[in-house]
Amino acid sequence: MELFISLCLGIGLAAACGFRVFVPLFLISAAQYAGLEILEFTDGFQWIGSLPSLITFGVASIIEIFAYYIPFVDNVLDTIAIPLAAVAGTLVTMGSVMELEPLWRWSIALIAGGGVAGMIKGSGAAVRAASSVKTAGIGNPVVSTVETGTSIGLTALAVLLPVAAFVVVALILWLVYRTTRRIGSFLKKKRGAEASP
Repeated sequence: MELFISLCLGIGLAAACGFRVFVPLFLISAAQYAGLEILEFTDGFQWIGSLPSLITFGVASIIEIFAYYIPFVDNVLDTIAIPLAAVAGTLVTMGSVMELEPLWRWSIALIAGGGVAGMIKGSGAAVRAASSVKTAGIGNPVVSTVETGTSIGLTALAVLLPVAAFVVVALILWLVYRTTRRIGSFLKKKRGAEASP
């Protein structure tokens, strides 16, 4: 049961990294640095709670949050943030999953943690790109605010109620899947209509 809960925690935190790469890392670092016993990382990941990590993640979080409010800069950031989100998702999942051999821990961290974070960041980038086209970038701050709020909320939920966070992440991934299928179906019909005389 403890393994399942730690896996739920890791996936919840990875999903939060998919919305904002550094915000979950900063919140985890702050909790660890403050000595709160609400979150326990495996050996080798205790550095997350150090003062240099707290400062680094804090500064990176501030830069990330404010940079996403600059139209079109946010689209460029998405290109950089997709691989960073996958790395951050792998990191938090690796640090959370306990009582497994390193091979299994890394496999789960890469596939589940990195995969979830990368998928969410990729779908967020697609939403922002669509917003840039439809609203000339004016709607992007709304998207950015929702992403930041979701990242903070999902981090808190993952730490306090890991299983609930896992359910929320599953729902988010289902919505991403449904939306992707609808967009694909729409584009296929549009191409078919353009091809017919």
